[in-house]
Amino acid sequence: MLDYHLHLWPHSESSVSYQLDQIARYCEVAATHGVTELALTEHAHRFRDVRATVGDFWTKSGHEPTSSVMASYFDFHARNSLEAYVTLAQQAKDAGLPVKIGLEVDYYRGQMDDVSALLAQYPFDVLIGSVHWLGTWQFDDIDNPVQMEQYRLRDIDDAWRDYSEALAELASSRSVDVLAHPDLIKVAGFRPEFLEDYWDAMADAAQGVDISMECSSAGWKKPVAEQYPAVGFLDRLVARGLTFTTASDAHGEGRVGERAHDLALLLEERGVHQLASYTGRQRQLVSLRS
Repeated sequence: MLDYHLHLWPHSESSVSYQLDQIARYCEVAATHGVTELALTEHAHRFRDVRATVGDFWTKSGHEPTSSVMASYFDFHARNSLEAYVTLAQQAKDAGLPVKIGLEVDYYRGQMDDVSALLAQYPFDVLIGSVHWLGTWQFDDIDNPVQMEQYRLRDIDDAWRDYSEALAELASSRSVDVLAHPDLIKVAGFRPEFLEDYWDAMADAAQGVDISMECSSAGWKKPVAEQYPAVGFLDRLVARGLTFTTASDAHGEGRVGERAHDLALLLEERGVHQLASYTGRQRQLVSLRS
């Protein structure tokens, strides 16, 4: 099994002290769940280098009530060095730990070419892509009342449409190798009437560029109480011949490899017996079960 979505420090910390033994402990915990390959994929928005590249994009939406929340969020998180992070991940690989050098690349509308140019300077094995905000609305910040109020103020169909279009733009940019938690917009439990239409649109976009899809246990911990992607969406992705990675989206060692067996069963029931592994951003298919 693989766990291709691991962060090096929890959301509650504003800075990080990079430690090799932290990664070694991740690997030990993963092994107890039958996971033999890990990708370190910290959020790109945590790095000063990325913020300098994309700029303060929320200033373009000054009328939105969520703009000031977004500004505070970036002030809090974007404090770390991308060089230091990649150096640590490389040290872990050199020490023989079963890790891949990765990054969770956030979606920035119309700016993915700039982000790709920055990341091309580093020896990444895998880049996973995610959409966590639409404009300045961080729809998965379920603990923030300002962000959650938007679910009452916005049309849910519009939200799903905007998310589907953002995911399609991210995939077509070819800036990432995997789409992480591809139906994250469902996180708070709000679904449109014609849900299948959005599943089809996102599945078609992924198929068009042959990008891998993440099957993640993280959704079981959220209000939606469902893995990413939902069963109906997963069926569409399998039918289109797409490849998969598996993930826990862990922000600490306690959730590394969490419910890996359940994810494996979910895929095996649909005839998926191989996963997509990456080295130097090149995909190789490996056995789902080690």
